[in-house]
Amino acid sequence: MAIEVFWGSGSPYAWRVLLALEYKRLPYLSHLLQFSKQEHKSQEMLSLNPRGRVPVLRDGDYVCFESLAILYYLDLKYPQPPLFGRTPEEAGTVMRVICEYQAYIEPQVDLIVQAVFSGSADLGSDAVTSAMHAVASEARTIEGRLSKSDWIVGDACSAVDLVIFPGIQVLKRALEKPRAAQLSSRFMPLEVHYPALGRWLARVARLPGYDRTYPPHWRTG
Repeated sequence: MAIEVFWGSGSPYAWRVLLALEYKRLPYLSHLLQFSKQEHKSQEMLSLNPRGRVPVLRDGDYVCFESLAILYYLDLKYPQPPLFGRTPEEAGTVMRVICEYQAYIEPQVDLIVQAVFSGSADLGSDAVTSAMHAVASEARTIEGRLSKSDWIVGDACSAVDLVIFPGIQVLKRALEKPRAAQLSSRFMPLEVHYPALGRWLARVARLPGYDRTYPPHWRTG
């Protein structure tokens, strides 16, 4: 029985899982849910994930949700190519950098993205300004890593790259909105301010199967 993945267009968490499935070249059945129709909160979905959120992965009789848990499951069940390194030391570093991203960067990215897309939030508020400073600082840290290596940890694509990439892409999309112009002036264009990070974004986008993971509604506007 094929792996099934339930996801929503534009969800950076779901995007991680799609990237992992393509990177591992695993066949899967895609179930694209419409957030606007609340399909992720249908009875069928709540029976798979009572929190009513995506992504959800079903592999035979086993159901897994929460994106990082899914990546970890896939790596243990289908170990090649590895997502969490080839040694205990690499695995520890991969997990540490993911934890750092989730603790210190992801909440700031979410705050900025929600402020921009809400259409009504004050983008000049202290909270949003502080979040931009924090994201820019962490981007410099990642830039330093990528100036020495093609990938954030180690010499191959890992779970770190698949976790961070969608978040940065969603942030870019938000900061490209006209109303965010003043907010983004020190960050965009990203390829100019963070050239190694820009090359890494292009590198991830060249991975086999990437086009199948790209949020479909982004293609139309």
